[in-house]
Parts: sequence; structure tokens; C-alpha cells
Amino acid sequence: MKIELTEQQYRYLLDLVYIGNWVINSTRDNDRIKEYDQVESLIFSHCLDHGMTKLVELYNGEIIPSRAFAEGGIHEAIMAYEDATFFEILAEELALRDLDVDRATAENYNDVVERMAQYLGEFEAHGTDNISVDIE
Repeated sequence: MKIELTEQQYRYLLDLVYIGNWVINSTRDNDRIKEYDQVESLIFSHCLDHGMTKLVELYNGEIIPSRAFAEGGIHEAIMAYEDATFFEILAEELALRDLDVDRATAENYNDVVERMAQYLGEFEAHGTDNISVDIE
């Protein structure tokens, strides 16, 4: 297979591949899915041919994203996604709890969305400052 990309498109592809592998493997510890690591290594190996050597390093014989790449802002994008996802999931779970339903359906969808919007407004204004949990 051959894919033609501009240098800028290739640079964007590096971000996408890194983020994808991060989502799949970052929580797996020693149970990483090696095939995704191998694809990441293959995609990043082309940095050597395109004057992007600062974006890669050699580790245990594999080309991997360099510390400079990982610390260059990509984790801010991941954290922004995680924050948004966290608050959306939390808002949905609280809305379902408040409405005493297991999931959104065609019948309760508007109520769930309205209640979620209330929670999301609260989270946007105050983050988690006003959340409390009674632990016994």
C-alpha cells in the first residue's frame, strides 16, 4: 500500500497515530497490544527520511516517539479530550440517576439531555468544586 501525504499531513498523521496508540495502550501496563506499537513504530520511522529526527528515538531496537514529541503539546490535546469526556460521562450518569432510568431512550431523551445540560453548566462554572460524595 502506498499513501501520499504532504509533509504537514504526515506531521498530523504522527499526532493521530500517537493519540490512537495512547488510547489503546496507555492503561495496559505489561499487557500492551504490540501490533499497535509496531504500527506506531513504522509510521514514526519515516521521520528519519523527512528531516524530523527530533520526533523519534531508538528504544530497545524500536523507533518510538521521542520525549521531545511527547512533551511537545500532544498530551495537552489528550488531556483536553479526557476532561471533556469525563464531564460528559459524569453529567450523563448523574442525569440518568436523577431521572431513575438506566439509559436514554426515545421517550426520555429530551429529559436526559436537559438534565445533562444543567450538570454541564455547573461543571463549566465550578468544575468539581461542588461535588460531594458521602463515604461511609
